[in-house]
Amino acid sequence: MAEIRLQNLHKRFSDFVAVQDSSITIHNGEFFVLLGPSGCGKTTTLRMIAGLELPTSGQILLDGEDVTFKRARERDIAFVFQLFALYPHMTVRENIAFPLLNERVPSSEVRARVAEIAAMLQIEHLLKRKVTGLSGGDRQRVALGRAIVRRPKAFLMDEPLGTLDAEFRETMCLELRALHDRLGATTVYVTHDQSEAMALADTIVVMNKGLILQADSPATLYDCPKSVFVGRFIGAPPMSFLAGASAVEVGDRFLKVDDALIPIPEQLEGSSKVLLGVRPERVRLTSQGGLRGEVLVAEYLGSHQIVTVQTRAGTVRARVDKSLEVTLGESLGLEFDPGGLILYDAVSEQRLSSVFTRPFERREYGDKDREPPGSLEAASRVQEGVLRG
Repeated sequence: MAEIRLQNLHKRFSDFVAVQDSSITIHNGEFFVLLGPSGCGKTTTLRMIAGLELPTSGQILLDGEDVTFKRARERDIAFVFQLFALYPHMTVRENIAFPLLNERVPSSEVRARVAEIAAMLQIEHLLKRKVTGLSGGDRQRVALGRAIVRRPKAFLMDEPLGTLDAEFRETMCLELRALHDRLGATTVYVTHDQSEAMALADTIVVMNKGLILQADSPATLYDCPKSVFVGRFIGAPPMSFLAGASAVEVGDRFLKVDDALIPIPEQLEGSSKVLLGVRPERVRLTSQGGLRGEVLVAEYLGSHQIVTVQTRAGTVRARVDKSLEVTLGESLGLEFDPGGLILYDAVSEQRLSSVFTRPFERREYGDKDREPPGSLEAASRVQEGVLRG
């Protein structure tokens, strides 16, 4: 398998810049996902790695060798396309064997390797059938088999599950990851589906408008997005953002959001206006105090529900227990897990710092127990004292 390094890779189509000076390292044996919306540059990046597009500038290194301007067939890389690109007049066996026959591999070895791959992908019973009569999932297995049988240095996959229905996609996600782990392959995978990326990847690169915005593990991307764009793109539902005024120092430090004061651990510098980012599972509904808002919608999702609340500072989604009863139009308060708050500059939309790290004391809406330390109720009482003083 292989290590792939991109150094200041740049691609321009006439007046349109598809990829802007991208530098990334894909480690040997890594499942690496390029993620982003349509037109962000992820497929162009993949095609440059494959040799199907030539960069305007920059370098592509494969195991330390400069392959920037080598032809695709000279790179020893297998490409799996979104639309399978199988030969309809051939059988499954012939499709899988085709790359080996092209390389003039002895027929005995071809038979052995095709049988091995078919067993691995559980398609032995399909070998004599034409691919035109197969389901989408089976055709995808055949396309994977044709790529794997060559034993290339790396696998490149361009939205290979994009044409499958939801059930097949989930099944194929599991199979792809299991296959990757079994082969120990270096895999570069393109998708616009963040759920797919989170399920498969060791490392995810989030791209937008040709730029790499963040390259991290799925957990780090979810918990600590570096920008508002990443926070909104990763997560279902995505991160919520609230507009806050400058920090207010009242015996401790607080961020003012609408009429509520939210504790922050340090005085903010270099930004008078900030955005507060929070994930749905880090939000708690409360009957009194907190940041006040009105319930817009409650989505029942089986194991839980997502309640969307409109506040004057922005819309917030809360992941709450499925049994919790809320009424559309109801006014209620929001409290936030101090360990789950992230602050962003309101102009650049880049991350400033995380807030608290102590655990969230779980308490559902309607619970009459005392508020936890550092809650919005406690902050509100501090604010009331300041106003009266």
